[in-house]
Amino acid sequence: MTRPGQLHLNAFLMDVGHHEAAWRLPESDPRAGSKLAYFKELARTAERGLFDSLFIADIPALWMGFGQRPQAHLEPTILLTALAAVTESIGLIATASTTYNDPYNLARRFASLDHVSGGRAGWNIVTTAGREVARNFSLSDQPDHAERYARAREFVDVTLKLWDSWEDEAVLADKSTGVWGDERRLHPARHSGQYFSVQGALDVPRSPQGYPLLVQAGSSEDGKALAARYAEAVFTAHPQLAIAQAFYADMKQRIGAFRDPAQVSILPGFVPVIGGSEREAKAKQLELDQLVNPEYARSHLARLLRVEPERLQLDAELPHDLPSEAQIQGGKSRFSLVVELARRERLTVRQLVVRLGGGRGHHTVAGTPEQVADVMQAWWESGAADGFNVMPLALPSGLHDFVEHVVPLLQRRGLFRSQYTGQTLRDHYGVPKPENQYPSGLPH
Repeated sequence: MTRPGQLHLNAFLMDVGHHEAAWRLPESDPRAGSKLAYFKELARTAERGLFDSLFIADIPALWMGFGQRPQAHLEPTILLTALAAVTESIGLIATASTTYNDPYNLARRFASLDHVSGGRAGWNIVTTAGREVARNFSLSDQPDHAERYARAREFVDVTLKLWDSWEDEAVLADKSTGVWGDERRLHPARHSGQYFSVQGALDVPRSPQGYPLLVQAGSSEDGKALAARYAEAVFTAHPQLAIAQAFYADMKQRIGAFRDPAQVSILPGFVPVIGGSEREAKAKQLELDQLVNPEYARSHLARLLRVEPERLQLDAELPHDLPSEAQIQGGKSRFSLVVELARRERLTVRQLVVRLGGGRGHHTVAGTPEQVADVMQAWWESGAADGFNVMPLALPSGLHDFVEHVVPLLQRRGLFRSQYTGQTLRDHYGVPKPENQYPSGLPH
């Protein structure tokens, strides 16, 4: 099968790897999460591999299990601003919550990152679930699921107004007349809505991309609706090809109601474990799996499933009377993915927590570089993905192995770029710069 275009690759950077026990490997630095030099190395490696972008997730709270895994997480827009200075082409995507920010501050922060990076910023739009986060922001509990997404829709609309509040030609900088800016090309937000009242224009010029690339990662019904309306890249999680194909077809149809679905990239999470042989790769995976603390992992799973840990017996399958997805107020799609995986494969709790310890429900492939490339090509050609959110179990080694051994195979197969051909993150993803929603009617 022949498809136009090429794969998009995003490097999802998390601590010292996506496996919860990666920090326990002899070569890992358990304190790396707060070290800029470590992230500089990762960013340079991903750029050497010609990745479209790198991505930093974020939850504004300490994660569960302070005693069991690294908990140092730098604020992502600050970290990416530093990484912009040591890279030239790779995109820089940060997570920021619509529940625990205001549009003006967030719009200003991302516009600034886009200027500093020369047009390489992206915003992963999340609504952020969890009572522990709410309690850091003067709330006793999280807003319910529907309210968070209603707020998110208005939040994004206001943010777009702010990013468009300067026309591209607003700055004249005319020394001879003493006129710095053309006020006729300013468009204050003047927004009064259910959740926000924002009156002024942004104090940052319209950024090189117009808007940073918009990314969305929720796969609940509300999440998919938000993605269909706004997202230019969609991060998602699917353990099997058929499930990924169904999601892909559904999302493309939803997106088509608003714009050209070909301009939105769907990127399932992909966990490569690379070895010189399949046996060597599986041995790497087993080494990590054997370092998982089952009691900690059980507690984490219980929190996801909204049950008491004592109800999850390690050598038994999940209880039959779990809550329904409708009863879950945060992480609906993750809840369903985990439960369906356990039911489909009849996994015990012990088996399930090991499976989730690395890929967290994302598709995992342990094998040679050729086997890894084969799976990526098969998903691409069969309508399951426009690219992948690459999630190495261990960092920096897993990213290095992917860049050195898998990327050249994808290039030889014509599936991936051999050089950067654009300057901005929108260029990499093939998404045009948006027109300003407030045309002045003045001559350019």
